[in-house]
Amino acid sequence: MSQSQSTPAPLTGMALLVTGLLLGLANFMVVLDITIANVAVPHIAGGLAVSPSQGTWVITSYAVAEAITVPLSGWLAQRFGAVKVFVFGLVGFGVFSILCGLAPTFGILVFARVLQGLCGGPIMPMSQTLLLQIFPKEKAPQALGLWSMTTVVGPIAGPILGGTISDSIGWHWIFFINIPVAFGVAFLAYRALIKHQGATRRVPVDYVGLGLLILWVGSLQIMLDKGKELDWFASSTIIVLAIVAAVGFAAFLIWELTAQNPIVNLRVFRHRGFSIGVTTLSLTFGAFFASVVLLPLWLQTNMGYTATSAGYAAAFQGVLAVVMSPIVASQVARRDPRALVSFGVFWMAGVAIWRGHFATNADFMTIALPQLALGFAMPFFFIPTQTIALGAVDEEETAAAAGVANFLRVVAGAFATSIMTTAWENGASAKRADLVGALNQPQAALDGMTGQGFSPSQALGQLEGLVQTQAVMLSTNQMFLATAGVFAIAATTIWLAPRPKRAAGSGGGH
Repeated sequence: MSQSQSTPAPLTGMALLVTGLLLGLANFMVVLDITIANVAVPHIAGGLAVSPSQGTWVITSYAVAEAITVPLSGWLAQRFGAVKVFVFGLVGFGVFSILCGLAPTFGILVFARVLQGLCGGPIMPMSQTLLLQIFPKEKAPQALGLWSMTTVVGPIAGPILGGTISDSIGWHWIFFINIPVAFGVAFLAYRALIKHQGATRRVPVDYVGLGLLILWVGSLQIMLDKGKELDWFASSTIIVLAIVAAVGFAAFLIWELTAQNPIVNLRVFRHRGFSIGVTTLSLTFGAFFASVVLLPLWLQTNMGYTATSAGYAAAFQGVLAVVMSPIVASQVARRDPRALVSFGVFWMAGVAIWRGHFATNADFMTIALPQLALGFAMPFFFIPTQTIALGAVDEEETAAAAGVANFLRVVAGAFATSIMTTAWENGASAKRADLVGALNQPQAALDGMTGQGFSPSQALGQLEGLVQTQAVMLSTNQMFLATAGVFAIAATTIWLAPRPKRAAGSGGGH
Protein backbone atom coordinates (compact mmCIF):
# COMPACT_ATOMS: atom_id res chain seq x y z
CA MET A 1 0.00 0.00 0.00
CA SER A 2 1.35 3.43 -0.97
CA GLN A 3 1.66 6.07 1.68
CA SER A 4 1.47 9.81 1.60
CA GLN A 5 2.41 12.13 4.41
CA SER A 6 0.18 15.03 3.42
CA THR A 7 -2.00 16.49 0.72
CA PRO A 8 0.17 17.35 -2.31
CA ALA A 9 1.09 21.03 -2.45
CA PRO A 10 -0.19 23.10 -5.41
CA LEU A 11 2.25 24.12 -8.12
CA THR A 12 3.27 27.72 -8.71
CA GLY A 13 4.72 29.94 -11.42
CA MET A 14 5.88 28.50 -14.73
CA ALA A 15 5.49 24.92 -13.47
CA LEU A 16 1.79 25.55 -12.85
CA LEU A 17 1.33 27.17 -16.27
CA VAL A 18 3.11 24.43 -18.23
CA THR A 19 1.54 21.54 -16.34
CA GLY A 20 -1.91 23.09 -16.61
CA LEU A 21 -1.50 23.44 -20.37
CA LEU A 22 -0.33 19.81 -20.63
CA LEU A 23 -3.40 18.57 -18.77
CA GLY A 24 -5.66 20.74 -20.92
CA LEU A 25 -4.00 19.45 -24.10
CA ALA A 26 -4.55 15.85 -23.04
CA ASN A 27 -8.22 16.49 -22.37
CA PHE A 28 -8.54 18.31 -25.70
CA MET A 29 -7.05 15.33 -27.56
CA VAL A 30 -9.51 12.86 -26.04
CA VAL A 31 -12.55 15.10 -26.57
CA LEU A 32 -11.37 15.75 -30.14
CA ASP A 33 -11.36 12.03 -30.90
CA ILE A 34 -15.05 11.81 -30.06
CA THR A 35 -15.92 13.83 -33.17
CA ILE A 36 -12.88 13.70 -35.46
CA ALA A 37 -13.98 10.40 -37.03
CA ASN A 38 -17.54 11.60 -37.75
CA VAL A 39 -16.82 13.17 -41.13
CA ALA A 40 -14.21 10.53 -42.00
CA VAL A 41 -16.61 7.56 -41.95
CA PRO A 42 -17.17 7.55 -45.77
CA HIS A 43 -13.40 7.57 -46.32
CA ILE A 44 -12.87 4.75 -43.81
CA ALA A 45 -15.74 2.68 -45.19
CA GLY A 46 -14.44 3.03 -48.74
CA GLY A 47 -10.85 2.30 -47.77
CA LEU A 48 -11.70 -0.86 -45.82
CA ALA A 49 -14.50 -2.08 -48.11
CA VAL A 50 -17.47 -1.85 -45.74
CA SER A 51 -20.78 -0.05 -45.97
CA PRO A 52 -21.18 3.42 -44.45
CA SER A 53 -23.60 2.01 -41.86
CA GLN A 54 -20.93 -0.45 -40.74
CA GLY A 55 -18.42 2.39 -40.74
CA THR A 56 -20.31 4.13 -37.93
CA TRP A 57 -19.04 1.45 -35.55
CA VAL A 58 -15.74 3.34 -35.61
CA ILE A 59 -17.58 6.04 -33.67
CA THR A 60 -19.86 3.96 -31.47
CA SER A 61 -17.22 1.44 -30.43
CA TYR A 62 -15.07 4.27 -29.11
CA ALA A 63 -18.04 5.90 -27.36
CA VAL A 64 -19.13 2.67 -25.65
CA ALA A 65 -15.65 1.91 -24.34
CA GLU A 66 -15.11 5.47 -23.16
CA ALA A 67 -18.50 5.67 -21.46
CA ILE A 68 -17.76 2.47 -19.55
CA THR A 69 -14.38 3.60 -18.21
CA VAL A 70 -15.20 7.27 -17.44
CA PRO A 71 -17.18 6.52 -14.25
CA LEU A 72 -14.47 4.12 -13.05
CA SER A 73 -12.08 7.03 -12.57
CA GLY A 74 -12.84 7.37 -8.86
CA TRP A 75 -11.98 3.75 -8.13
CA LEU A 76 -8.91 3.83 -10.39
CA ALA A 77 -7.63 7.00 -8.68
CA GLN A 78 -7.98 5.39 -5.26
CA ARG A 79 -6.33 2.16 -6.32
CA PHE A 80 -3.42 3.41 -8.45
CA GLY A 81 -3.28 7.20 -8.02
CA ALA A 82 -4.54 9.90 -10.37
CA VAL A 83 -1.11 10.59 -11.89
CA LYS A 84 -0.39 6.98 -12.82
CA VAL A 85 -3.89 6.42 -14.21
CA PHE A 86 -3.58 9.59 -16.30
CA VAL A 87 -0.15 8.69 -17.69
CA PHE A 88 -1.06 5.05 -18.36
CA GLY A 89 -4.20 6.19 -20.20
CA LEU A 90 -2.16 8.53 -22.40
CA VAL A 91 0.39 5.87 -23.29
CA GLY A 92 -2.34 3.36 -24.13
CA PHE A 93 -4.20 5.98 -26.14
CA GLY A 94 -1.06 6.64 -28.19
CA VAL A 95 -0.34 2.95 -28.76
CA PHE A 96 -3.86 2.16 -29.94
CA SER A 97 -3.96 5.31 -32.09
CA ILE A 98 -1.02 3.76 -33.97
CA LEU A 99 -2.93 0.49 -34.32
CA CYS A 100 -6.02 2.37 -35.57
CA GLY A 101 -4.01 4.15 -38.26
CA LEU A 102 -2.27 0.94 -39.37
CA ALA A 103 -5.38 -1.29 -39.22
CA PRO A 104 -5.51 -3.45 -42.39
CA THR A 105 -9.11 -4.56 -41.83
CA PHE A 106 -12.24 -3.01 -40.44
CA GLY A 107 -12.47 -5.57 -37.64
CA ILE A 108 -9.00 -4.67 -36.37
CA LEU A 109 -9.86 -0.96 -36.57
CA VAL A 110 -12.99 -1.39 -34.45
CA PHE A 111 -11.05 -3.51 -31.95
CA ALA A 112 -8.36 -0.84 -31.73
CA ARG A 113 -10.99 1.89 -31.27
CA VAL A 114 -12.47 -0.04 -28.33
CA LEU A 115 -9.06 -0.23 -26.68
CA GLN A 116 -8.42 3.43 -27.51
CA GLY A 117 -11.71 4.37 -25.83
CA LEU A 118 -10.91 2.27 -22.75
CA CYS A 119 -7.63 4.17 -22.36
CA GLY A 120 -9.11 7.56 -23.22
CA GLY A 121 -12.07 7.39 -20.85
CA PRO A 122 -10.18 8.06 -17.59
CA ILE A 123 -8.08 10.86 -19.13
CA MET A 124 -10.94 13.39 -19.04
CA PRO A 125 -11.84 13.11 -15.34
CA MET A 126 -8.21 12.57 -14.32
CA SER A 127 -7.11 15.72 -16.13
CA GLN A 128 -9.87 17.61 -14.34
CA THR A 129 -8.93 16.15 -10.96
CA LEU A 130 -5.22 16.86 -11.43
CA LEU A 131 -5.94 20.44 -12.50
CA LEU A 132 -7.87 20.98 -9.28
CA GLN A 133 -4.99 19.39 -7.36
CA ILE A 134 -2.14 21.47 -8.81
CA PHE A 135 -3.97 24.82 -8.72
CA PRO A 136 -4.22 26.72 -5.42
CA LYS A 137 -7.65 26.58 -3.79
CA GLU A 138 -8.48 30.16 -4.67
CA LYS A 139 -7.71 29.50 -8.35
CA ALA A 140 -9.91 26.41 -8.70
CA PRO A 141 -12.40 28.28 -10.98
CA GLN A 142 -9.51 29.14 -13.33
CA ALA A 143 -8.52 25.48 -13.40
CA LEU A 144 -12.05 24.47 -14.31
CA GLY A 145 -12.09 27.28 -16.88
CA LEU A 146 -9.04 25.82 -18.64
CA TRP A 147 -10.52 22.32 -18.54
CA SER A 148 -13.94 23.46 -19.74
CA MET A 149 -12.43 25.47 -22.59
CA THR A 150 -10.79 22.32 -24.01
CA THR A 151 -14.07 20.45 -23.61
CA VAL A 152 -15.93 23.14 -25.54
CA VAL A 153 -13.43 23.56 -28.37
CA GLY A 154 -12.66 19.85 -28.92
CA PRO A 155 -15.99 18.86 -30.52
CA ILE A 156 -15.78 21.91 -32.79
CA ALA A 157 -12.24 21.25 -34.00
CA GLY A 158 -12.92 17.54 -34.55
CA PRO A 159 -15.05 17.79 -37.72
CA ILE A 160 -12.76 20.46 -39.18
CA LEU A 161 -9.61 18.40 -38.70
CA GLY A 162 -11.35 15.15 -39.62
CA GLY A 163 -12.69 16.54 -42.89
CA THR A 164 -9.52 18.39 -43.85
CA ILE A 165 -7.16 15.52 -43.03
CA SER A 166 -9.32 12.87 -44.69
CA ASP A 167 -9.75 14.92 -47.87
CA SER A 168 -6.11 16.00 -48.21
CA ILE A 169 -3.92 13.33 -46.59
CA GLY A 170 -5.95 10.23 -45.77
CA TRP A 171 -8.15 8.98 -42.93
CA HIS A 172 -5.24 7.13 -41.28
CA TRP A 173 -3.80 10.46 -40.16
CA ILE A 174 -6.79 11.38 -38.00
CA PHE A 175 -5.35 8.75 -35.64
CA PHE A 176 -1.66 9.37 -36.25
CA ILE A 177 -1.92 13.01 -35.12
CA ASN A 178 -2.62 11.73 -31.60
CA ILE A 179 0.78 10.03 -31.30
CA PRO A 180 3.09 12.97 -30.48
CA VAL A 181 0.52 14.52 -28.15
CA ALA A 182 -0.19 11.32 -26.22
CA PHE A 183 3.43 10.28 -25.70
CA GLY A 184 4.76 13.82 -25.24
CA VAL A 185 2.19 14.80 -22.63
CA ALA A 186 2.58 11.45 -20.83
CA PHE A 187 6.35 11.92 -20.47
CA LEU A 188 6.24 15.57 -19.40
CA ALA A 189 3.23 15.18 -17.10
CA TYR A 190 4.79 12.19 -15.32
CA ARG A 191 7.97 14.15 -14.63
CA ALA A 192 6.03 17.16 -13.37
CA LEU A 193 3.40 15.39 -11.28
CA ILE A 194 4.74 12.10 -9.93
CA LYS A 195 6.14 13.79 -6.83
CA HIS A 196 2.69 15.16 -6.18
CA GLN A 197 1.05 11.75 -6.27
CA GLY A 198 -1.39 11.42 -3.40
CA ALA A 199 -2.06 8.40 -1.23
CA THR A 200 -3.47 5.21 -2.71
CA ARG A 201 -5.22 2.29 -1.10
CA ARG A 202 -6.08 -1.21 -2.22
CA VAL A 203 -9.79 -1.13 -2.81
CA PRO A 204 -11.39 -4.49 -3.69
CA VAL A 205 -12.50 -4.83 -7.30
CA ASP A 206 -16.27 -4.75 -7.71
CA TYR A 207 -16.49 -7.31 -10.50
CA VAL A 208 -20.29 -7.59 -10.34
CA GLY A 209 -20.73 -3.82 -10.58
CA LEU A 210 -18.26 -3.63 -13.47
CA GLY A 211 -20.05 -6.43 -15.32
CA LEU A 212 -23.46 -4.79 -14.86
CA LEU A 213 -22.05 -1.45 -16.01
CA ILE A 214 -20.67 -2.99 -19.20
CA LEU A 215 -23.96 -4.85 -19.76
CA TRP A 216 -26.37 -1.93 -19.51
CA VAL A 217 -24.16 0.73 -21.10
CA GLY A 218 -23.21 -1.56 -23.97
CA SER A 219 -26.81 -2.59 -24.59
CA LEU A 220 -28.03 1.00 -24.44
CA GLN A 221 -25.37 2.30 -26.81
CA ILE A 222 -25.96 -0.48 -29.36
CA MET A 223 -29.69 0.15 -29.14
CA LEU A 224 -29.19 3.87 -29.77
CA ASP A 225 -26.79 3.20 -32.63
CA LYS A 226 -28.87 0.55 -34.40
CA GLY A 227 -32.36 1.79 -33.51
CA LYS A 228 -32.87 4.00 -36.54
CA GLU A 229 -31.49 1.35 -38.89
CA LEU A 230 -33.73 -1.40 -37.42
CA ASP A 231 -36.86 0.79 -37.13
CA TRP A 232 -36.61 1.01 -33.37
CA PHE A 233 -39.20 -1.01 -31.43
CA ALA A 234 -40.58 -2.63 -34.54
CA SER A 235 -37.45 -4.79 -34.28
CA SER A 236 -37.20 -7.65 -31.80
CA THR A 237 -33.47 -6.98 -31.51
CA ILE A 238 -34.10 -3.44 -30.26
CA ILE A 239 -36.74 -4.68 -27.82
CA VAL A 240 -34.32 -7.24 -26.37
CA LEU A 241 -31.56 -4.65 -26.08
CA ALA A 242 -33.96 -2.23 -24.35
CA ILE A 243 -35.02 -4.87 -21.83
CA VAL A 244 -31.43 -5.87 -21.13
CA ALA A 245 -30.42 -2.23 -20.69
CA ALA A 246 -33.35 -1.49 -18.36
CA VAL A 247 -32.93 -4.60 -16.21
CA GLY A 248 -29.16 -4.22 -16.18
CA PHE A 249 -29.45 -0.58 -15.14
CA ALA A 250 -31.85 -1.39 -12.29
CA ALA A 251 -29.58 -4.20 -11.07
CA PHE A 252 -26.57 -1.89 -11.37
CA LEU A 253 -28.24 0.78 -9.22
CA ILE A 254 -29.24 -1.71 -6.52
CA TRP A 255 -25.82 -3.35 -6.42
CA GLU A 256 -23.77 -0.16 -6.43
CA LEU A 257 -25.87 1.47 -3.71
CA THR A 258 -25.47 -1.53 -1.41
CA ALA A 259 -21.92 -2.71 -2.23
CA GLN A 260 -19.23 -1.98 0.34
CA ASN A 261 -16.72 -0.90 -2.32
CA PRO A 262 -18.74 0.03 -5.42
CA ILE A 263 -16.97 0.41 -8.75
CA VAL A 264 -18.94 3.66 -9.27
CA ASN A 265 -19.69 5.80 -6.23
CA LEU A 266 -23.36 6.62 -6.73
CA ARG A 267 -23.56 7.96 -3.19
CA VAL A 268 -22.36 11.34 -4.48
CA PHE A 269 -25.97 11.88 -5.59
CA ARG A 270 -26.91 12.40 -1.94
CA HIS A 271 -25.56 15.93 -2.38
CA ARG A 272 -28.36 18.07 -3.85
CA GLY A 273 -25.90 20.44 -5.48
CA PHE A 274 -24.25 17.58 -7.35
CA SER A 275 -27.55 16.00 -8.44
CA ILE A 276 -28.98 19.27 -9.75
CA GLY A 277 -25.63 20.27 -11.27
CA VAL A 278 -25.27 17.09 -13.30
CA THR A 279 -28.95 17.19 -14.29
CA THR A 280 -28.41 20.67 -15.74
CA LEU A 281 -25.14 19.49 -17.30
CA SER A 282 -26.81 16.49 -18.95
CA LEU A 283 -29.80 18.42 -20.29
CA THR A 284 -27.74 21.29 -21.65
CA PHE A 285 -24.88 19.27 -23.06
CA GLY A 286 -27.28 16.75 -24.62
CA ALA A 287 -29.13 19.49 -26.50
CA PHE A 288 -25.87 21.25 -27.37
CA PHE A 289 -24.07 18.15 -28.67
CA ALA A 290 -27.08 16.96 -30.66
CA SER A 291 -27.19 20.34 -32.41
CA VAL A 292 -23.43 20.12 -33.03
CA VAL A 293 -24.09 16.86 -34.90
CA LEU A 294 -27.23 18.10 -36.66
CA LEU A 295 -25.87 21.36 -38.05
CA PRO A 296 -23.08 19.92 -40.26
CA LEU A 297 -25.31 16.99 -41.19
CA TRP A 298 -27.95 19.41 -42.49
CA LEU A 299 -25.35 21.57 -44.24
CA GLN A 300 -23.83 18.58 -46.05
CA THR A 301 -27.04 16.78 -47.02
CA ASN A 302 -29.24 19.75 -47.81
CA MET A 303 -27.14 22.86 -48.42
CA GLY A 304 -24.35 21.52 -50.61
CA TYR A 305 -21.53 22.01 -48.09
CA THR A 306 -18.49 19.75 -47.99
CA ALA A 307 -17.50 18.18 -44.67
CA THR A 308 -14.67 20.68 -44.30
CA SER A 309 -16.75 23.78 -45.10
CA ALA A 310 -19.50 22.62 -42.73
CA GLY A 311 -16.89 22.23 -40.04
CA TYR A 312 -15.64 25.76 -40.61
CA ALA A 313 -19.16 27.14 -40.27
CA ALA A 314 -19.54 25.34 -36.94
CA ALA A 315 -16.07 26.43 -35.80
CA PHE A 316 -17.21 30.00 -35.19
CA GLN A 317 -18.70 28.60 -32.01
CA GLY A 318 -15.23 28.21 -30.53
CA VAL A 319 -14.04 31.79 -31.02
CA LEU A 320 -15.86 33.55 -28.19
CA ALA A 321 -15.81 30.39 -26.08
CA VAL A 322 -12.02 30.68 -25.88
CA VAL A 323 -12.18 34.41 -25.22
CA MET A 324 -14.84 34.23 -22.52
CA SER A 325 -13.61 31.16 -20.60
CA PRO A 326 -10.98 32.97 -18.48
CA ILE A 327 -13.32 35.94 -17.96
CA VAL A 328 -16.14 33.74 -16.70
CA ALA A 329 -13.74 31.71 -14.55
CA SER A 330 -12.64 34.89 -12.78
CA GLN A 331 -16.27 35.72 -11.94
CA VAL A 332 -17.30 32.36 -10.48
CA ALA A 333 -15.92 33.08 -7.01
CA ARG A 334 -17.39 36.62 -6.98
CA ARG A 335 -20.91 35.92 -8.17
CA ASP A 336 -23.59 33.33 -7.61
CA PRO A 337 -22.65 30.53 -10.06
CA ARG A 338 -26.31 29.61 -10.42
CA ALA A 339 -26.99 33.03 -11.92
CA LEU A 340 -24.10 32.61 -14.36
CA VAL A 341 -25.37 29.20 -15.46
CA SER A 342 -28.95 30.43 -15.83
CA PHE A 343 -27.82 33.45 -17.88
CA GLY A 344 -25.63 31.33 -20.16
CA VAL A 345 -28.18 28.60 -20.80
CA PHE A 346 -31.01 31.10 -21.42
CA TRP A 347 -28.65 32.79 -23.91
CA MET A 348 -28.19 29.40 -25.61
CA ALA A 349 -31.98 29.07 -25.78
CA GLY A 350 -32.14 32.46 -27.52
CA VAL A 351 -29.54 31.36 -30.06
CA ALA A 352 -31.49 28.15 -30.68
CA ILE A 353 -34.61 30.22 -31.41
CA TRP A 354 -32.51 32.34 -33.79
CA ARG A 355 -31.32 29.21 -35.59
CA GLY A 356 -34.89 27.94 -35.65
CA HIS A 357 -35.70 30.50 -38.36
CA PHE A 358 -33.15 29.53 -41.00
CA ALA A 359 -34.20 29.44 -44.66
CA THR A 360 -32.85 27.50 -47.61
CA ASN A 361 -31.24 30.66 -49.04
CA ALA A 362 -29.11 31.19 -45.91
CA ASP A 363 -25.51 32.08 -46.76
CA PHE A 364 -22.34 31.17 -44.86
CA MET A 365 -22.42 34.15 -42.47
CA THR A 366 -26.10 33.61 -41.72
CA ILE A 367 -25.12 30.16 -40.48
CA ALA A 368 -21.92 31.27 -38.75
CA LEU A 369 -23.19 34.29 -36.77
CA PRO A 370 -25.48 32.27 -34.45
CA GLN A 371 -22.54 29.94 -33.88
CA LEU A 372 -20.41 32.91 -32.86
CA ALA A 373 -23.11 34.08 -30.44
CA LEU A 374 -23.46 30.58 -29.00
CA GLY A 375 -19.74 30.50 -28.18
CA PHE A 376 -20.19 33.53 -25.93
CA ALA A 377 -22.60 31.58 -23.71
CA MET A 378 -20.77 28.27 -23.47
CA PRO A 379 -18.33 29.19 -20.66
CA PHE A 380 -21.23 30.59 -18.60
CA PHE A 381 -22.65 27.09 -18.70
CA PHE A 382 -19.64 24.79 -18.43
CA ILE A 383 -17.51 26.46 -15.78
CA PRO A 384 -20.10 27.39 -13.10
CA THR A 385 -21.93 24.08 -13.56
CA GLN A 386 -18.74 22.19 -12.72
CA THR A 387 -18.25 24.45 -9.70
CA ILE A 388 -21.79 23.80 -8.44
CA ALA A 389 -21.60 20.03 -8.94
CA LEU A 390 -18.06 19.33 -7.70
CA GLY A 391 -18.21 21.99 -5.00
CA ALA A 392 -21.13 20.16 -3.39
CA VAL A 393 -19.36 16.84 -2.74
CA ASP A 394 -16.88 15.94 -0.02
CA GLU A 395 -13.27 16.64 -0.95
CA GLU A 396 -12.31 12.96 -1.07
CA GLU A 397 -15.20 12.33 -3.49
CA THR A 398 -13.99 14.78 -6.15
CA ALA A 399 -12.53 12.17 -8.51
CA ALA A 400 -15.56 9.89 -8.25
CA ALA A 401 -17.94 12.81 -8.74
CA ALA A 402 -15.98 14.07 -11.76
CA GLY A 403 -16.13 10.58 -13.28
CA VAL A 404 -19.89 10.28 -12.80
CA ALA A 405 -20.47 13.79 -14.17
CA ASN A 406 -18.42 13.11 -17.29
CA PHE A 407 -20.10 9.75 -17.79
CA LEU A 408 -23.54 11.34 -17.71
CA ARG A 409 -22.35 14.04 -20.10
CA VAL A 410 -21.16 11.44 -22.65
CA VAL A 411 -24.33 9.36 -22.37
CA ALA A 412 -26.58 12.43 -22.57
CA GLY A 413 -24.83 13.54 -25.75
CA ALA A 414 -25.27 10.12 -27.37
CA PHE A 415 -28.88 9.74 -26.28
CA ALA A 416 -29.87 13.25 -27.38
CA THR A 417 -28.12 12.82 -30.73
CA SER A 418 -30.01 9.60 -31.41
CA ILE A 419 -33.34 11.19 -30.52
CA MET A 420 -32.66 14.31 -32.58
CA THR A 421 -31.43 12.59 -35.74
CA THR A 422 -34.39 10.19 -35.68
CA ALA A 423 -36.89 12.99 -35.03
CA TRP A 424 -35.20 15.07 -37.74
CA GLU A 425 -35.63 12.38 -40.39
CA ASN A 426 -39.17 11.55 -39.29
CA GLY A 427 -40.03 15.24 -39.21
CA ALA A 428 -38.68 15.74 -42.73
CA SER A 429 -40.86 12.87 -44.01
CA ALA A 430 -43.94 14.32 -42.32
CA LYS A 431 -43.25 17.84 -43.62
CA ARG A 432 -42.71 16.46 -47.11
CA ALA A 433 -46.12 14.81 -47.05
CA ASP A 434 -47.69 18.07 -45.86
CA LEU A 435 -45.96 20.09 -48.57
CA VAL A 436 -46.94 17.65 -51.32
CA GLY A 437 -50.57 17.97 -50.26
CA ALA A 438 -50.31 21.75 -50.19
CA LEU A 439 -48.72 22.21 -53.63
CA ASN A 440 -50.58 24.74 -55.75
CA GLN A 441 -51.12 23.42 -59.27
CA PRO A 442 -48.10 21.10 -59.42
CA GLN A 443 -48.95 20.04 -62.96
CA ALA A 444 -48.70 23.63 -64.14
CA ALA A 445 -45.25 23.86 -62.59
CA LEU A 446 -44.18 20.66 -64.33
CA ASP A 447 -45.55 21.89 -67.65
CA GLY A 448 -43.66 25.15 -67.23
CA MET A 449 -40.37 23.31 -66.68
CA THR A 450 -40.91 20.99 -69.63
CA GLY A 451 -41.60 24.08 -71.71
CA GLN A 452 -38.15 25.36 -70.71
CA GLY A 453 -36.48 22.23 -72.08
CA PHE A 454 -36.62 19.82 -69.15
CA SER A 455 -37.70 16.27 -69.81
CA PRO A 456 -40.74 15.09 -67.81
CA SER A 457 -38.52 13.02 -65.49
CA GLN A 458 -36.12 15.94 -64.99
CA ALA A 459 -38.99 18.29 -64.23
CA LEU A 460 -40.44 15.86 -61.71
CA GLY A 461 -37.00 15.44 -60.12
CA GLN A 462 -36.61 19.20 -59.80
CA LEU A 463 -40.00 19.56 -58.12
CA GLU A 464 -39.36 16.64 -55.77
CA GLY A 465 -35.95 18.06 -54.87
CA LEU A 466 -37.49 21.44 -54.07
CA VAL A 467 -40.14 19.86 -51.85
CA GLN A 468 -37.57 17.67 -50.07
CA THR A 469 -35.23 20.61 -49.47
CA GLN A 470 -37.99 22.67 -47.91
CA ALA A 471 -39.20 19.71 -45.82
CA VAL A 472 -35.73 19.13 -44.41
CA MET A 473 -35.38 22.86 -43.70
CA LEU A 474 -38.66 22.92 -41.77
CA SER A 475 -37.67 19.84 -39.79
CA THR A 476 -34.23 21.33 -39.02
CA ASN A 477 -35.81 24.50 -37.67
CA GLN A 478 -38.16 22.39 -35.59
CA MET A 479 -35.24 20.56 -34.00
CA PHE A 480 -33.44 23.79 -33.13
CA LEU A 481 -36.60 25.14 -31.51
CA ALA A 482 -36.90 21.92 -29.51
CA THR A 483 -33.38 22.43 -28.14
CA ALA A 484 -34.44 25.93 -27.08
CA GLY A 485 -37.11 24.35 -24.88
CA VAL A 486 -34.58 21.97 -23.32
CA PHE A 487 -32.19 24.85 -22.65
CA ALA A 488 -34.96 26.83 -20.95
CA ILE A 489 -35.78 23.89 -18.67
CA ALA A 490 -32.11 23.45 -17.76
CA ALA A 491 -31.65 27.18 -17.08
CA THR A 492 -34.53 27.04 -14.62
CA THR A 493 -33.54 23.73 -13.01
CA ILE A 494 -30.15 25.02 -11.80
CA TRP A 495 -31.88 27.23 -9.20
CA LEU A 496 -32.90 24.07 -7.30
CA ALA A 497 -29.23 23.65 -6.33
CA PRO A 498 -27.84 25.36 -3.22
CA ARG A 499 -25.13 27.94 -3.68
CA PRO A 500 -21.71 26.22 -3.33
CA LYS A 501 -20.04 26.77 0.04
CA ARG A 502 -16.53 26.09 -1.28
CA ALA A 503 -14.61 26.11 -4.53
CA ALA A 504 -14.89 22.88 -6.51
CA GLY A 505 -12.14 20.49 -5.60
CA SER A 506 -10.69 22.62 -2.83
CA GLY A 507 -8.31 20.49 -0.98
CA GLY A 508 -7.33 18.69 -4.13
CA GLY A 509 -9.16 15.45 -3.45
CA HIS A 510 -7.70 13.07 -5.99
